[in-house]
Parts: sequence; C-alpha cells; structure tokens
Amino acid sequence: MIRSLLVLSLALAMGLPAPQASAQPVAASDSSSTALPALPDAPAPAQANDAQAQTGRQTKRILGIIPNFRSVSVDEKLPPLTPRTKFKLMMQDSFDYSGFIYVGILAGVAQKQGSYPEFHTGAAAYGRYYWHNFADTFDGNLMTEFLVPVATREDPRYYTLERGGLFKRAGYSISRLFVTRTDADGMSPNFSEIVGNGAAAGAACLYYPSPERTWTKTGQRWVTQVGLDGVSNLVKEFWPDVNAKLFRNKY
Repeated sequence: MIRSLLVLSLALAMGLPAPQASAQPVAASDSSSTALPALPDAPAPAQANDAQAQTGRQTKRILGIIPNFRSVSVDEKLPPLTPRTKFKLMMQDSFDYSGFIYVGILAGVAQKQGSYPEFHTGAAAYGRYYWHNFADTFDGNLMTEFLVPVATREDPRYYTLERGGLFKRAGYSISRLFVTRTDADGMSPNFSEIVGNGAAAGAACLYYPSPERTWTKTGQRWVTQVGLDGVSNLVKEFWPDVNAKLFRNKY
C-alpha cells in the first residue's frame, strides 16, 4: 500500500499519467457489455408490486360475510361503470343474504329503543320495523348507487387510499362522503351520497306513519344514513390492513 502511494505521488509530481489498476480490463468499457446481471438479493419491482397489492387488496366480502362489492383495491384500474353495472351493484347490495341479517339487526335495535311507538310491541311490531328498515335500505341503495349516479355520471365505488397514516386515511374515507370520482375519472361533489340519501329519506314519508313524516324526522333519517355510510367507508379503507395483519389474508 505504501509503495503504491509513493509511485502515485511521484507520477503526479512529474506530470505523468497515474498508473491504472490492472484489474480493470479495457473490454469492460465496451458498450456491448454494459448490461449487468441483476443482483440476486435485489428486490424486483414485480415483487414490490405484489406486496403492495396484498396490503391494499379488497375482497368481495368483509370477514367472508359483509358485502364489499363496491370497494376498489389500491391502484387498481377499472373501466367506468355502465348504467347496467350500476344497477347490478345496487341489486347485489340490496338483496345479498347478509343484507337481510343486517336489516334484522337494525329492526331489533329500533324496536328495543321504541323508535316508532306507532308500531307497538311484540312480533307484529318487529315485522313492521323489519319491512320499514328494509325499505329504507333499498331506497338508499337505489338512489345512491343507481338513479343519482346514472344521472350525474358519478362512480359509486369506494377507491382505497391505503397510503399514509391513520388520520390521513380516516380523513380521506370520511371525505368520500362529499367528494367522489366521475365516470370520466375526474372528481365531483358527491351528489349521489348527499342528494341520494336525502331523496331516500323523503321517499320514506310515503310509508311511515304521519307522526314520522315531519321535517325533523326526515332530517334525522337523512343524517343517520349518511353517518352509517361514513362508518362503512372507514371499515372499507382499513379492511385490507386488518385482513392482512390479523387474518393473514384468510378472507
């Protein structure tokens, strides 16, 4: 090492070109040999994409039961929905077997709370609560997933963000109540959610008892449904993480 440094110093002092290492062959500079083999331990881009798809991958059902037909995995590119496919999604959400269970739970909670005294009590009352809640659910799906999105050319699907911290993603999921994508892949105020649920709450006045048709009661149904959709967005956003970390993508 010391000998090499002395030689290099003398060469620089005399203005001579520095000796080049013999370990570098001239053929290495040939343009035909510039392509180097990939390092065996270097992560391939495809592998990174696969990992990303796993962490942000939505499934058709949450926990294998709850319908999740309208959720789009992170970075997934899908064609725009036609009116026919929007109608199909609406029917899937409205008449899936789990939807009947969901309506049954809502009816039971409403009956226990005595939300509508006009329905009275007992098994007959539960039947009234059930079909009213089913009608509310169907009206909401019809307006927010089909009629209004077709008219405004909005995309009723939920697009997963997946990137960022807890608060950023939670804020994003709630903001989807007010902002949505269009069929042309642009952005638009979410008329489907706000106007659609308002129209569904107004339509409920056709079949609820007269004391439940006031502006206050209609507004309560409207706000309640928008709030439930906000909770649904939160569940959809974080479901891929829960599925990957807790269930190892079992579902």
